[in-house]
Amino acid sequence: MEQGYFITGTDTNVGKTWATVALMRYFKGKEKSVIGMKPVASGCTVNNGRLVNADALLLQGNSTVKLDYSLINPYAFALPVSPHIAGKDNPVNMDKIVAAFNSLKEATQIILVEGAGGWYSPLNENQDNSHLAIALELPVLMVVSIKLGCINHAKLTYQAIRASGANCIGWTAVFTDANAMYSNETVATIKKLLDVPLLGVLPYMNIPDFDALARNYFFDSVNY
Repeated sequence: MEQGYFITGTDTNVGKTWATVALMRYFKGKEKSVIGMKPVASGCTVNNGRLVNADALLLQGNSTVKLDYSLINPYAFALPVSPHIAGKDNPVNMDKIVAAFNSLKEATQIILVEGAGGWYSPLNENQDNSHLAIALELPVLMVVSIKLGCINHAKLTYQAIRASGANCIGWTAVFTDANAMYSNETVATIKKLLDVPLLGVLPYMNIPDFDALARNYFFDSVNY
């Protein structure tokens, strides 16, 4: 592995998966091998006798290295609720995730790890996504859904990442609301308030074109 990133969001359903897949396409365009990992997922369905998650399948399908689903998504829970509730009978074990991640590190140049929910969303009774990012020793990319209230969410999440001791290297703006007003002005405001670079601005799409979205990243122009 040359580099890995932990993708967190200002909330759940803020566009983390689309942002992650677009970034995977970006790195593939740079002729890098890349794997997407979603260690913990709730709201899974049964396919061929096993629980699978739609977002995790999307990451698996866009990875340049084909690996068993269990490495991409070690914890798949049926209930669409917080993992610490959904996984009560099979609680998330951080060591198991770290072991899967270490296996993936040997197989690719870039790893993108998508968290479950927001930064402090619990994964088990005692640990949340912040603990996972730190256990994996990954720099953090923050995804911000551009909608009413996101300025507050962005500031709070960024402060939480820093307070946890993790290294937030930048953020991505995702336009998730077709009817949001003054979206560009909102992005400009957040850009002024955060002291880390804006790494991508992903426009609203009803159906994603990930190659088009990938062109809206500008990773190479940023030093971190």
